[in-house]
Amino acid sequence: MPDYARTRARVETYFDRTATKAWERLTSDAPVSRIRQTVREGRDRMRALMLSRLPQDLRGMRVLDAGCGTGMTTEELARRGAVVVAADISPKLVQIAQDRLPVALLPQVTFQAGDMTDPALGSFDAVIAMDSLIYYGADDIGRTLRALGQRAGQVVFTVAPRTPLLMVMWHAGKLFPRSDRSPVMIPHGLRDLTQATGPGLAKVGRVARGFYISDCLEYRP
Repeated sequence: MPDYARTRARVETYFDRTATKAWERLTSDAPVSRIRQTVREGRDRMRALMLSRLPQDLRGMRVLDAGCGTGMTTEELARRGAVVVAADISPKLVQIAQDRLPVALLPQVTFQAGDMTDPALGSFDAVIAMDSLIYYGADDIGRTLRALGQRAGQVVFTVAPRTPLLMVMWHAGKLFPRSDRSPVMIPHGLRDLTQATGPGLAKVGRVARGFYISDCLEYRP
């Protein structure tokens, strides 16, 4: 998957070299700008929506936090009793997640720096992929979901929706010098993702809070 590999490399460079401190601050309780506060609140709402798709009692379940970032979803999954594999392409973010996790929950969590789709991670009852597929095209998302679906009964993930505001932002982002760009979110509609993925895909809901807007979808193979 050459397109997937190129995008993954850009994402790794951005989060492991350029934006680590910004994401560490955004995912803490430290003061942030009003714009970033809306992103923080939007992500909190989305995390709650995604977790609502799983049972409240996760004891006996093995869950992959695919693209765990600084570990906020990982901690909630572990608190609800799950055995968690927390994987992220950025070793620095994985280290932050591990450092932040309460000591009492450490035995339930395995941290892994690397590709969240690696078959060596094993099989799962469920996969949570929050904002970790938003940089990929429909075909790459479809292949990723089908691959994860072979090892998990349920994949809950997010995409950037195809809205007028996001399309303006998407086109505006192309005007910045390439060296200054973060990885570009690729907006998707349910139809194009269904065509790429096949049956089993459904929309759960949308979270829109200021500068954060994202759709929650669920794939059941």
